[in-house]
Formats: sequence, C-alpha cells, structure tokens
Amino acid sequence: MSADAHSHGVNTPLDWIRIAISLFLLIFSIVIVMALIATGNTKIASDVHPAAAAVILWVCIIWMSMVEGGQASMVGLPPINPALYKESHPKTWQICQWGHKGDNLDRYLMGRQFMVIFINFTISLAGAPLAGAEVLGLPQWIISIFLESGIAMVLTNVIIGQLTSQVNASHCMLDYINNHFMTFTYWVAALIEITGVMHTSYLIRYMCYWAAGKPVESNEPPRDGIQNLWFWGRVVWSLGILGFALAVTLTALFDGKTALWPGVPEVVGLILFFVLMCVVGLLEGMQIAFFTVAKLPKSERGDAPVALRTCECLFKNGGRNLPGFMCGRQMTVTLCFFIIARVTTIQIGEGEENIFGVSNTFQNFFNTGFLGAIITTILGSISWQLVASSFPIAFLSNPIVYVFLQLALALEATGICAAAWFLALIQKKIMGFQYDEVYVGTPEERAAKNLADDPDALNRLDMGTNLEFHAPGAKVDQKYIDLVASNFSTQRKNILNNISDLRNEIKIAETEEQKAVFQESLKLEIYALKKLNSNETTSMRDLHKMKDDLELAEEGKPSH
Repeated sequence: MSADAHSHGVNTPLDWIRIAISLFLLIFSIVIVMALIATGNTKIASDVHPAAAAVILWVCIIWMSMVEGGQASMVGLPPINPALYKESHPKTWQICQWGHKGDNLDRYLMGRQFMVIFINFTISLAGAPLAGAEVLGLPQWIISIFLESGIAMVLTNVIIGQLTSQVNASHCMLDYINNHFMTFTYWVAALIEITGVMHTSYLIRYMCYWAAGKPVESNEPPRDGIQNLWFWGRVVWSLGILGFALAVTLTALFDGKTALWPGVPEVVGLILFFVLMCVVGLLEGMQIAFFTVAKLPKSERGDAPVALRTCECLFKNGGRNLPGFMCGRQMTVTLCFFIIARVTTIQIGEGEENIFGVSNTFQNFFNTGFLGAIITTILGSISWQLVASSFPIAFLSNPIVYVFLQLALALEATGICAAAWFLALIQKKIMGFQYDEVYVGTPEERAAKNLADDPDALNRLDMGTNLEFHAPGAKVDQKYIDLVASNFSTQRKNILNNISDLRNEIKIAETEEQKAVFQESLKLEIYALKKLNSNETTSMRDLHKMKDDLELAEEGKPSH
C-alpha cells in the first residue's frame, strides 16, 4: 500500500469496512437534509426559500473546510523559514507574512474561533429541522435519530467541512492555503478581531497569566497611550456586547421564545444551555492541554494520579490516541453547537411582543443567532482554551477530563467519521496536494541548508491546534519505535556533522578546484541524508506491519 493511502487510514480491510459504513451514513444524511430543505422544513428554507437554504448550507460547509484547514496550516507553518516556500507558494508566503507578524496569529485564531461557531450556527439554521418536520415518509425513529438529534447535520458538516480538510492540511499545509480563498478567510477573521467583539477574551487571557503568576507575553513592543486606549476601549465594548447578548438570550429562554423543542420546560432549556457550554468548553480546553503536555517530558507532567492516567492513555501506542481523541472531540463539539443553536435561536410567534420591545429590524437581527454565537465563542470556547493553556496539568487533574477522553475515543472507534480518510484521499488527488517535505524538505534537510526550524515559534500561542493525523490500526510498542529512531538519529547526527564540516571547508577553500570538490562531497552527504530519511520511513512502516502480523498470528489469523 502506498504511503499516501497509509497516511489516510485506508490501509487495512477493516479500514475499508469502516469507511463503507461511514460513507453510507454520510450519503443518507445528505439526502435527508437536502430533502428537508427542499420541503421547506428548516428555518431559512421556511423564512426565505429552499434554494437559498441549500446554497447557504453548502457555501458554509465549503467555507468551514477552509477555516479548519487554514488553522492547521497557519499554526503549523511558523517554525518553517518562509524563504523556503516564497517562490513555490507565493500566496501561502504572503498570507504567512501577514498572519505570522507580531501577535497576528493569536488575532487570526481569535477571529477564526468566532467564525467556526457562527458558521455552525448558520448551518444549523439552514439544515436543522423545524419542530414536527417529516421527510421522505421515514419512520419516526429514524427522524428522531438523524434529524431531531442533529446527527445528520453533524455528520455532513464534520466529515465534509472539518475532518477531511484537517487530514490534508495537517500534512499539506503549503498547498492547502496557497489560494485567494484563504486570503479572503484570513482577512475576514482579522476583521472580526479588529471590531473588538471578542476582546473580552483578551481580558480573560490576562487574568489567566496573572493567576498563574506569569508575565503577559507578546511578540510586539508595549502599547503606547493611544494604543492602550484603543485596546481597552474595545475590551469594555466587548464586555457590553457579551452582557447584552446574555440578557437577550436568557430573556428569550425564560419567555419560551426560542426554538427549544416543544414540551421542554424553559428551566430545562436554560440548564441544557449552560451544561452544553461547559461540555464544549471542557473539550476545547482539553485539546489545548493535551497539545501542551505533549511537548513536556514525563517528569514534568505532575504527580496527580488522574493527570498521569490521562497522559498514559493519551500517548500510548505511539501517541495514536491523540488524533483519535481529536476526531471524537470534533463530533461531540459540533453536535453540542447544533443543540446550543437550537436552544438559543430566538423565534417570535405571530402577535408576540419582541424581546425588550425592540423594533422588527433589531428583532430580525436577534433571530440570526449572532448573539448566541458570541456567548458560545467567549464563554464556551476561548475562555476554556486560555485557562487550559495557563494551567495544563491542573486541567488534566480533573477526573471529568479522563471520562470525556474515554468517551471521545469510544466515539472515534465506532468509525462513524472514517469516510473523512477516503474523502481526504480523493481531495488530495484532485487538488494535487503534496506533502510539505516535497517542497521544503525534512527538518534535517532544512537544518543542513542553514535554514533550520524555529523551535520556539509557537511557545506563546494560546489557541489553535495543529493535528498530525495517523492511520488507525497500527499498534507498536514504544520501545521498538524508540530503538529504530535512536539508530537512525545516530546516523543522521553523523551526516549532519559531515555537512557542517564541508560547509566550513567550502568557505575557507583556497582554490576553485578545492571548492568544487567539497561542494560535490556536500551534494553526496545531502543525498545520503535524504536516503536515510526515506529508509527510516520505510523501516517504521515495516515495523508496524511486522508487529501487526505478530499480533494476528497470536490470534490465529492470517497476516495482511
């Protein structure tokens, strides 16, 4: 099986079975959602037009794929010297010049986070069913499972709009954002941040630093008086917007003027709203805490039993549970978003008074779900990420974190999202995506060119993740991986020393003939480095296969 296929989780018969089942569920979900829209049984289809709802749905899902893939690329590229891809990927280079300057990456991620939630809210308005909706004559139990629960919309959005893009963008960052669609997406996120709507999050960030006893870190010089006035003015503006959004949403909930399911008491809806906000926040914080502790040696992961048990579960099997958690987490978070959107979406019945007696224009604005998105972004997403970034070990010491880790892994193990691996493979072929190493080489090759990666580039990043997806199914003891890696590391170190020595000899060569000899030797060493990296990849893949075959032999099953 090729390396491409292996990296996209389609390398075993079991993978293909999981993909087939997942594709069937995905296609079925798309069919019933589109039928629901065609019959005017969603909010936008009912209030505007079915065609408008369909267009809005797919525009939002496609945009979501760029928002999610763009995050992986923007967070993953800072350590790489941009001179390496300036010529091959000019659009990516330009976007990174904007996005990686000063604290712009944090600003982009702040705006991007709101975009994700607002797009999810909009998708819910376009594709979620109205109360009592029926479609295609399906029995009620199917409608309850796929439509009323939101599963159909979640599968459509998560598989097509999120996981497929994340699979490719985590390895093909340069190709994925080398287009003006990402340029547009970047500037929309930047504009959202500039408006100050999310600036309450910065106040929370400072509070986290102060509570942790850490200095507030920045890549930019201290603000002057005018800049401070502009910044803190937007913080106050954001606090006012958040307070107003809470007042409107809670009033609508208590007055029974939301899209909450018929028969559900308003108090239950209120509790559901805050519980789901906490679930979303917990899962958002978990991803940040997990990626933070992944960079720490075991000795620095604390001594709390729960935290140690969580880390042991997360990083065993070569760390394969980390991407597994991310997949299950994505499903859970998106489902929570759709339910929160339903609970907080304001609906004013005919003859009912508008919230706070506002005009119909303002009421129509309330009905868009914009206020619910603001609340969820600040209180149910960014705040938890910032807390987890400041206190990762304490965050992991919470027993609830371990419970949700197991739930996310169980959800991923069902294979319900396995279609994303297959769709990512198709997208990669159609778009011609190549692994980043094709353009900029491996970290060792970059170091050999005196353009080594910057290991501290992401040290001050509080939000966003770059997920390295791995194919499921391979289980290899870490000690075997470490043994092979150590052997290749020793060889690589010797080659890099030779390269360094040859570069020095080239600089001090007295004649052109001597310089030419050393340059030819340097080419041979770089070729040897490439060959070593290729051999290491092959050896690791063979080691995985050998271990799998041994396990199958122990079970009395034929090897692959």
